[in-house]
Amino acid sequence: MMSRKDFSHNVITFAVLGLALTSLSALADGGGAPSYVPGGSGIALPNLSLNFGNSGKPADTVAVLRILMMLTVLTLAPAILIMMTSFTRIVVVLSFLRQALGTQQMPPNQLIVGLSLFLSFFVMAPAFKEISSQSLEPYMAEKIDQKTAFDRAEKPLREFMFNQTREKDLELFLSLSKEAKPQTREDVPTYVLIPSFVVSELKTAFQIGFMIYLPFLVIDMVVATVLMAMGMMMLPPTAIALPFKLLLFVLVDGWDLVVGSLVKSFG
Repeated sequence: MMSRKDFSHNVITFAVLGLALTSLSALADGGGAPSYVPGGSGIALPNLSLNFGNSGKPADTVAVLRILMMLTVLTLAPAILIMMTSFTRIVVVLSFLRQALGTQQMPPNQLIVGLSLFLSFFVMAPAFKEISSQSLEPYMAEKIDQKTAFDRAEKPLREFMFNQTREKDLELFLSLSKEAKPQTREDVPTYVLIPSFVVSELKTAFQIGFMIYLPFLVIDMVVATVLMAMGMMMLPPTAIALPFKLLLFVLVDGWDLVVGSLVKSFG
């Protein structure tokens, strides 16, 4: 029977290759555009069909099950993008920034998620390119088998997660999993590394969010103190502080500072 560790490894490796397939289209340097047929009605699209027939060979059944498993795991690509890349830190920090500014729903959620997504592609571009050159392209050219492609695709993401994971968090999940103490990074199971990475990202994001909050908190306190001194108890301080916070953010070129600091924090 397949152990929990082996099952987790298989699911994660399928997920890694699925993430590469869905992400690399946005990073392709010279991807071929769909061909246009002269004199035709439009763009020529390839045909795709999936048929299930009776077969007495166990190997055919295994191959079909693998395809179904991979198609199922591809539906988890958004969760994989959130859990195994820089997306978590970026979206949390940008949400903190909006809360600190006090602009309610500006920027809207769609814009924050979209900006976080493209910043994640930017940060993860070296890893995705390595997955493409070392795993995806050789596998499509039938130079390596499926298992080798999965192992090669998993390596850049594991390296990225290790570089951003605190040892304390990794030790916590290793102790919870009751795994033997690893001697090298290669001995750490991926299903242990991922939650350790996510917890570390949340800690880092909250630390950055605290630093972002401080200057805007000072403005709120100053405005509230001035209003109290003037006897304007019924005037909400947030309504007066908002223009000053926006002015400060614009004067210091806040978007460049926040985005630049976020990207550099992954270096």
